[in-house]
Amino acid sequence: MVHFSTAALVLVASVLPQLSQASGLDTAAVAAGKVYFGTATDNPELTDTAYVAQLSNTNDFGQITPGNSQKWDATEPQQNTFTYTQGDVIADLAKANGQKLRCHNLVWHSQLPSWVTSGTWTNTTLIAVMKNHITNLVTHYKGQCYAWDVVNEGLNEDGTYRESVWYETIGEAYIPIAFAAAAAADPNVKLYYNDYNIEYSGSKATAARNIVKLVQSYGVKIDGVGLQSHFIVGSTPSKSAQAANLAAFTALAVDVAITELDIRMTLPSTAALLSQQSTDYASTVGACMETDGCVGITIWDWTDKNSWVPNTFPGQGAACPWDDNLVKKPAYTGILTALGDTASATSTTTTTSSTTTTSSSSSGSTSVAAHWGQCGGLSWTGPTACASGYTCTYTNPYYSQCL
Repeated sequence: MVHFSTAALVLVASVLPQLSQASGLDTAAVAAGKVYFGTATDNPELTDTAYVAQLSNTNDFGQITPGNSQKWDATEPQQNTFTYTQGDVIADLAKANGQKLRCHNLVWHSQLPSWVTSGTWTNTTLIAVMKNHITNLVTHYKGQCYAWDVVNEGLNEDGTYRESVWYETIGEAYIPIAFAAAAAADPNVKLYYNDYNIEYSGSKATAARNIVKLVQSYGVKIDGVGLQSHFIVGSTPSKSAQAANLAAFTALAVDVAITELDIRMTLPSTAALLSQQSTDYASTVGACMETDGCVGITIWDWTDKNSWVPNTFPGQGAACPWDDNLVKKPAYTGILTALGDTASATSTTTTTSSTTTTSSSSSGSTSVAAHWGQCGGLSWTGPTACASGYTCTYTNPYYSQCL
């Protein structure tokens, strides 16, 4: 288990007040009627005290998802030998901070230990293995999780079932069986199907809705669908398209959540790409805001420093709302504005691991706007000059920014 030194905790305590000057993403989301705004994290990152300070900033993050430490290979590396050490570190951090925990995930085709993928299974024996795994994990974290991603990425792009060990051995019934096992272990936790590329209409989104109907046809509880929302700058579906798609899910009497949001770009980043990224983040967040059954939004880690993107998509990156130096990017303002907090969005707090510079929007201010700060726009009464080295750049009639 990770333990923080007294000096590290003092640093976190000293940084947190600076991080909390603006309204914050979770504060704005909850004020607008959502359950949370949150982020994923992973155990290796928790040795970085500046990172942990912002992760623990509940103004921005009211929810945490463990990126890897609750997956099958991390929790049952040998059959019926369970280990929860890493998952408990993140669960304990969320509890200490008063943050919700979205637990992730129970059944997936990836990150399976070899004893699962190379085993000789029958329908009966693999069902027993799957149910045993689910029962152990959900029971261990009973009462700690807001939701579980029960089945993750069970579909191909054309909407057919993915050829996993689960589908090949058990058939589509593995999905309702998994949900039933999770519901039996913790009747109160929210149970989700989670997938990517189901954020817009098409065969895969239709198939995901059919999964909801399949589970419901078995008389089994399913509470929601998680839309991962791993997007590319300039190719993100429009807000209206995403909202219409979300409504097609909620029409099935389930909630929806944006569960793994990031928006990557081809590097290097430019002012134009960062501006478009801000717009794209606002489209996805805005679609959730317009959907009564969209309970919350989770970004897939909050800083480019720890993003999964560069290792998976060579030449691409800069996908998160904070940069490698833990400094807010234009995307942060785009998200905050889409959450409806226009007052805080016009008072930009620029944060590094040890310092904070705030540009106020108060009338008559003689200060200069910091990097990424607002410097113009309709009815703007704050600073119109930028800190040395940055230029006030027009984004739209309502917003100009120091870039």
